[in-house]
Amino acid sequence: MALLGVTVGALSLASARQQGLSIEGGSSSSNGGPVVPEDDPIVAVSALSAVAGSLTGGEEQIISGSGLEAVTEIRIGSSPVTEFVATDTTLTFAMPRSERYVPGAVPVELVAPQSSIETPGALTYTYETRTAVDRQLEYALRYWKDYNLAEWGDFNPVGGDCMNFASQSLIQRGWEMTPEWHNYDAGSDYTSPWIFVPSFDAWLRDNPQLGAVELGFDERDQAKVGDLAVFDWNGNGALDHIQVVSSVEQVDGKTVVKMVGHNLDSDFRDLDTTITVDHPGATGYFWSLPEA
Repeated sequence: MALLGVTVGALSLASARQQGLSIEGGSSSSNGGPVVPEDDPIVAVSALSAVAGSLTGGEEQIISGSGLEAVTEIRIGSSPVTEFVATDTTLTFAMPRSERYVPGAVPVELVAPQSSIETPGALTYTYETRTAVDRQLEYALRYWKDYNLAEWGDFNPVGGDCMNFASQSLIQRGWEMTPEWHNYDAGSDYTSPWIFVPSFDAWLRDNPQLGAVELGFDERDQAKVGDLAVFDWNGNGALDHIQVVSSVEQVDGKTVVKMVGHNLDSDFRDLDTTITVDHPGATGYFWSLPEA
């Protein structure tokens, strides 16, 4: 198997052929000379169509070259590309998100079990904080466990910090505090919609200009990273919890949603586990937010 590079064995064989040298351990031909194995087919990579993109991914990537139909796997950092279209000259796919929404360069790796791979150098892709949702998720994955106390305080002692944290993420997304929705001086001056889920939900409904759209959990195929998920744990019609969607993926034909938030402090909490195991019978919905 070749992984992003011509194998050492193939280079050694090529060198031996060029120099007319015998190859140790090789079998002999009928005339007594060494038998040199055939070269592996070559997968030659010439370029990436994009060398940088957003933390949340989704941009089209085209790897160009020759022999690319032999590629069976693509990895961007530690994230596999689950779907790609291969022709002899191109590999086309949507870029996966940065694994933990951290900016920086990661390797691009191709796997072609029956071929040697040649590249013009190390292939890398740089994740950058480019969009509002990038900023939101970079912040959320940084502070889901280590609270940003100096700026926003901690409301666990008065009932929970889940709404405070979700509000913080919306500020990173570009939302602006208002007289009705704010937290100043690390919790010294705050309003109920900033820290209390039912109040926030009502405030969001009263401000349609924010563009939030309610989606049922059965409409999860429309949910996006950065959206909000709200929960009624006991079916009494009062909301109890909120988290930020941190991952939406297709797994075995199903849409799997994971979330980041406080109480329970988590980075990729599974939605279905939350409403079936953690809180059996819980209900809720998404607030789908405009990307701009």
